[in-house]
Amino acid sequence: MKKISLFFILSIFCFCAIKVEAQEVITLKTEDNNSFLETVLDENDEDDNPVIDIDENTVYVDGPRKRYKERHFGPFISAPKEQDLKNDSYYGDLKNGVTEYDPMRDSAAPRFSLFSSLAQTAKDVYHLEIERTDVPSALLKDQLTFRMEKGPLESVHIWTAVQSNFSTTIPERGDTDSKFDVGLINILIDGQFKGGKENFRIMLDPTHRSSHLPFMQPFFQDLYIESHRIPHTSVLVGNSRPGVGIEGAQSPYTLAFINRSQISRNLANIRKFGVRVRGDYSLMDYDMGIYSSSTNFTSFFPGHEFDAWMNIKPLGKTDGRYGKLVTGGGIQSGEKHGMNYYLTGAYVGYDYKRFWTKFEYARANGSNGGSGLTNKRSQGLFVTVGYHLTKKLELLARYDQFDPDRTVSNNMQREYTLGTNYYLKGQALKLIFNYIYCQNDNKVDSHRLMVGTQILL
Repeated sequence: MKKISLFFILSIFCFCAIKVEAQEVITLKTEDNNSFLETVLDENDEDDNPVIDIDENTVYVDGPRKRYKERHFGPFISAPKEQDLKNDSYYGDLKNGVTEYDPMRDSAAPRFSLFSSLAQTAKDVYHLEIERTDVPSALLKDQLTFRMEKGPLESVHIWTAVQSNFSTTIPERGDTDSKFDVGLINILIDGQFKGGKENFRIMLDPTHRSSHLPFMQPFFQDLYIESHRIPHTSVLVGNSRPGVGIEGAQSPYTLAFINRSQISRNLANIRKFGVRVRGDYSLMDYDMGIYSSSTNFTSFFPGHEFDAWMNIKPLGKTDGRYGKLVTGGGIQSGEKHGMNYYLTGAYVGYDYKRFWTKFEYARANGSNGGSGLTNKRSQGLFVTVGYHLTKKLELLARYDQFDPDRTVSNNMQREYTLGTNYYLKGQALKLIFNYIYCQNDNKVDSHRLMVGTQILL
């Protein structure tokens, strides 16, 4: 019995030895850290779920590389090779994975395109340099100008202007008054037709300030089409700011102070519908038009108005060697609801390097401007002096007087203003500080401090 048992055990042992000899022998080498993974997990030298050392200098992209066969399922994290990052076709194969975003390189990723655009736009605005302050410039002009391949339009530029200020008025007798005011919010659409000879502007103003006007009447401000088919000449049809005085017709985005002068804000600074012709030559320019005397579309045609202004530029052909001298004058004559009004004005301006100055005078027998239709006989003048300490920093001073009615004595209003403008990005982004001493013949004198900002996007 013992012999049989011993024989049976020996037979089993021999059988196992033969089976082991027929199999491939696996040897584990402990001195090689990768041999276990290579030998046991994947005999084809590809892991189903490999672990890869992370290089902190390597930027991951949106998805893994396909290093597994079709039979393998499930994503894994993979650091791309440098040559792969230079291959544009590589990004088209990206599906899944853990991503660390680089906006300078991976702008093709859809979910980061908005962030990439915003980041690039902020960078462009930060590096934007605008030196001119005599014309308005928008921070996002390149980004918000759209070129049209089809249709009558060549391009459309959509932009926004915002002015705001905080003021404190300190009367010499009485209580101090402080307030924050949004001076204006304008939404502008400038379009250029194919051929470049015609353009249009639509300007909307959602800041409703009048209690006696419906919202939609002052909502549309500029609304016109302009043609430039005649050399040095433009013909405008629509709603615009008539050329009554120099500052009265000036864009609000290039004003030196927060407030216009008294003659400008009382006798001008209003928009009317009509036909307007402007010319610009080296030695002279002009602005004349025939308008409806209605303002803010309050009525269809309550009367007519004729405006004409001409400037002479004696130094126009000297290439600026002696500065820029402009002298001019003009008239306004109109009738509204049976009331006639008439205005005359004169202007002198001189610019030389960093220095500039302006003088303007106006005299009215009735008017139809910013203060409304009136038959009062008013007059006023202002003189402004400015100097650029640097390209960004400007110092200003203005004397401004206005008599609202020449037939009434002791009603003169005078304003003495000191100001500072800091142009961070030209007129597109600037900071404003004004100090105004208000002297009135029939009111309490006061001091006013104003801090304002302007942003053109």
